[in-house]
Amino acid sequence: MFSKDIGIDLGTASILVYVKGKGVVLREPSVVAIDKNTGKLLKVGTEAQQMLGRTPGNIVAIRPLREGVISDYDMTERMLKEFIRKVTSFRLFKPRIVICVPSGITEVEERAVIDAGIQAGARRVYLIEEPVAAAIGAGIDIAKPDGHMIVDIGGGTTDIAVISLSGIVESTSIKIAGDQFDEAIIKYIRRKHNVLIGDRTAEETSSFPTGMSVTAKSENPSSCRKYRTQPDISPGRTNRKYPAREGRSGRLRHFPARIFVLMKKILYFA
Repeated sequence: MFSKDIGIDLGTASILVYVKGKGVVLREPSVVAIDKNTGKLLKVGTEAQQMLGRTPGNIVAIRPLREGVISDYDMTERMLKEFIRKVTSFRLFKPRIVICVPSGITEVEERAVIDAGIQAGARRVYLIEEPVAAAIGAGIDIAKPDGHMIVDIGGGTTDIAVISLSGIVESTSIKIAGDQFDEAIIKYIRRKHNVLIGDRTAEETSSFPTGMSVTAKSENPSSCRKYRTQPDISPGRTNRKYPAREGRSGRLRHFPARIFVLMKKILYFA
């Protein structure tokens, strides 16, 4: 009654804070800006992200998490404390906190997350693996004896897991995710166009509208979509196929597939 139950998705690129009864109340980048001379915490979250690559010599904007785990314990603790303060303006008792962690992290890394949460003001800290949290958030009934494969692509890690009967049957975590995509985009733009862009521009370039689905190819020939061929103005390219359906919605239907092909080219040339 007097305390709040809080869920935190402690990601490499961004942090989401969920408060029981209110939903997601905070979604900000996991970036902190500090003064190197005094060690004072200046900005956290969105305001700190706007400083990336644009700070003077005495101010540095950093990400205290790398590849899904804590790389700077002190900064992570101070960042968590600031976010918890934002969502709990007044509290009589310390809140209970559930924190998402990548699957396959070591006991030392788990202990670091728990200690950071307690030092940030939590009464008790519970850990949940990111694939399980993603499945629950997607509305999947993980208690059924059915196999569900979850692929959670974050900023620092990509977690793949098969979930059944409320548990993880098999899982793995790889260190290739959004950060590597951004680095590949930076290398590709520099090599292809001789232009050097920063992390923020690369991240904005790699982002695209969510909530779109790619329709799988049907086995029934009568239900297959008709395509028409249009000339491609790019030199050295063959003609591309576009859906015969006119309008913006018809073009957007195949937008995720085009982004996927573009990312494959970028990663190949990088």
